[in-house]
Formats: sequence, C-alpha cells, structure tokens
Amino acid sequence: MKKAIIGKKVGMTQIFDEMGKVIPVTVIEAGPCVVVQKMTEEKEGYKAVQLGFEEVGEKKLSKPEQGHIKKAGVSPMKHLKEFRLEDDSKLEVGDVVKADLFAAGDKVDVTGTSKGKGYAGVIKRFGQGRTPTSHGGGPVHRHAGSMGSSTDPSRIMPGKKQAGHMGVEQVTVQNLDVVKVDAELNLIAIRGAVPGPKGSIVYLKDTVKVQPVKKGEGAGISVNPQKASARVNPQKASARTK
Repeated sequence: MKKAIIGKKVGMTQIFDEMGKVIPVTVIEAGPCVVVQKMTEEKEGYKAVQLGFEEVGEKKLSKPEQGHIKKAGVSPMKHLKEFRLEDDSKLEVGDVVKADLFAAGDKVDVTGTSKGKGYAGVIKRFGQGRTPTSHGGGPVHRHAGSMGSSTDPSRIMPGKKQAGHMGVEQVTVQNLDVVKVDAELNLIAIRGAVPGPKGSIVYLKDTVKVQPVKKGEGAGISVNPQKASARVNPQKASARTK
C-alpha cells in the first residue's frame, strides 16, 4: 500500500467528462487526517502509521484515548485507523494528510460498513427460492425449510444460511477510479458506488489489484469480434461500448 486516507461519504452525484458522457460518482470528504502514531519494528514489531480524522471535544473521549492523544500532542480525534504503508519515513507524528494525496486517474480500494437492513429471511438475505405455491404448499412459502440435520450430528453445522441480521458488515470495493480531486474542499469523486450510508466513515487506499500494461501495436484495441464489427459499422449498438 502506497497511499491511504480516512474519509466520510457525502453522497452520490454525476459529472460529465470531456466527451459529454455522464459519470456516476460518489463524493468523499477525505481528510484532513493527522498522524497520531508511528509503529516501528523495534517497538511494536511492525511498521504502520495511525491516522486520526474528524476533531472532537476532549470530553467525548475516554481517559485512555485522551492519554493517547496527549502523548502525540495533537487535537482530539474521533476516528483512528492504522495503515501499513510501503514508505512511511516521510511521515512524522503531527503531519497532516489531505485529499491531494490522490490524483485523478488513481485506482483505489474503498472500505466501509454496509447499510443495515434489519432482520431478514433467507430469501432476501441469501436469494434462496420459494417453495411451490400450489397443491397444498401451506403457509411456508418463504420459510427456510428443512435444516438437513438428523440423528448424527443432531445439530446445525456452523455457516448454515439462515434468517438473521442483514447488513452492517465491512465491505471493500476494489479497483475504483478517482475521477476528480478538489484539494481546497478536501473532496474526492470516485466512479461508482461505495458501501455505507451518507455520513459513514470510509477508508481509501491504493488498490491491491495489478493493473495489466498492454504493449505492442494493438494495445488498447479490444479483441471482441462484436466490438471489432462496430468499428466498421458505427450503427451497431456495440459501437457505444467501445
């Protein structure tokens, strides 16, 4: 991981590129974040940087949190998160990390907590099917059905898909494009949707996906025969997906 920052999801909107095409984007208020602590191989056994985001009143922190913040000599922070960076030698405690850490064209992974959906059944939660609705099916069309357990082992094995709390899980969406960065307002526009409701905390970091580099004369030209025919006949619907 080369770059990372903590942010808050503002919401979704759309912007237009130079060709006039609509790009759906999620706007994230990224930073400013303060370096609260640096982990080292000698003391903690690993190298990492702890960032703090969103100033808060000191009374709203517990006494251990207050002591941790005072030791760093920074303002009280509501959210703390560790990131393992490839090169953290340039960062020191008290340094500020802002949205201009990223630039348009970067690929990022965004981690957040998904929206809560309450208590849900197996059909909504896992997409399971209904029972037949005719010939005496009874009032159990959306029930989970048999659990499949018998005398041995006489219990339900862990991991069984059942009704339960849906959502409120950590979700990471990988390989998203940074479309625009506003350094003055600390805003980053990312193509597509990211997990969580408006106002939720998200973590941005460089993507772990390996970006293939095409070389040669045909670099960037699709080998899909439908797209190839669209280059000859622009009237084809597939011409719009080149």
